[in-house]
Amino acid sequence: MKNKRDNSKHLLIRCGKEVINREMAALASLSKGLNRNFANAVKMILDSTGRVVVVGIGKSGIIGRKIAATLSSTGTPSIYLHPVECLHGDMGMVGRKDVALALSYSGETHETALLLQYFKSRGHRIISITNNLNSKLAKHSDITLNLNVRKEACPFNIVPTSSTAAMLSLGDAIAITLMKIKNFDKAELARLHPGGSLGKLLNTKVKDLMHKGKENPVIKNSCLIKDALYVMTKTRLGAASVTDGRGRLIGFFTDGDLRRYLQKGETSLNKKITSVMTRNPITVHPDTMAAEAARIMSRMKIDNIPVIDPETKKPVGIIDERDLLNEGLL
Repeated sequence: MKNKRDNSKHLLIRCGKEVINREMAALASLSKGLNRNFANAVKMILDSTGRVVVVGIGKSGIIGRKIAATLSSTGTPSIYLHPVECLHGDMGMVGRKDVALALSYSGETHETALLLQYFKSRGHRIISITNNLNSKLAKHSDITLNLNVRKEACPFNIVPTSSTAAMLSLGDAIAITLMKIKNFDKAELARLHPGGSLGKLLNTKVKDLMHKGKENPVIKNSCLIKDALYVMTKTRLGAASVTDGRGRLIGFFTDGDLRRYLQKGETSLNKKITSVMTRNPITVHPDTMAAEAARIMSRMKIDNIPVIDPETKKPVGIIDERDLLNEGLL
């Protein structure tokens, strides 16, 4: 029985890999076939002063919603409209300067083709994504982007799989190309994503999470190791910033420094903290993005980082890996 179960698992894994490989092949074909029509489509949207109105039915409609959302979140205003609803009143949502992006694998979907005729009569520019360059959709469009899909991942070559993967990928390619051309930066991305894990990643700064005030252990360079340990026990951080006579950061002492000191056979806690601290430690500023602090910690394999004022060089806080973990940033 065990062997049969193992064989069954191998069969399921093989089947899954076949689907993924077929979809990968479709994406490779799509990439290879990308031509000046793609560049013209991007330029048409870039030159437009209106929105991108994405239309499609069924699976194409589902992909269309995602493309519209990606465009909007990366600096290209866009909406999705269902062709049927559009033909029954929602056309009023379409502005005169909007560009239409129509999706249909066959290119023969009646409602979508009918809608494009209406778009055309109103002077709208039309971009279509289809697998049929001789279709009604293509004929009504100013620019047609060919999916170039030869076979679905479905064993019957029916269920939209490779075609939807290609359609979504092409939509992403349009959105991200526009994003790059517009120099849409992280600050703008953060402004459009104030919530959720992405918003947290883009908007959270070190000053929002750092330990400050009484939770920020700071000791003078004249202190002994035992003095540092006393200050450190008042917080859960296992670290303390070391300052000079003017209050500027000159070192960082952690429980790791203490372990390394003891492993050498040293036992005295009456030595100066400057003899065991880490000099010129890695630091961040209060306005450093928390995600960047997380990357530094991960790369340098450290648990906490002193936060200094960029002008005075005085320690104003400590950012700890546990706080980043709790926020899902590490």
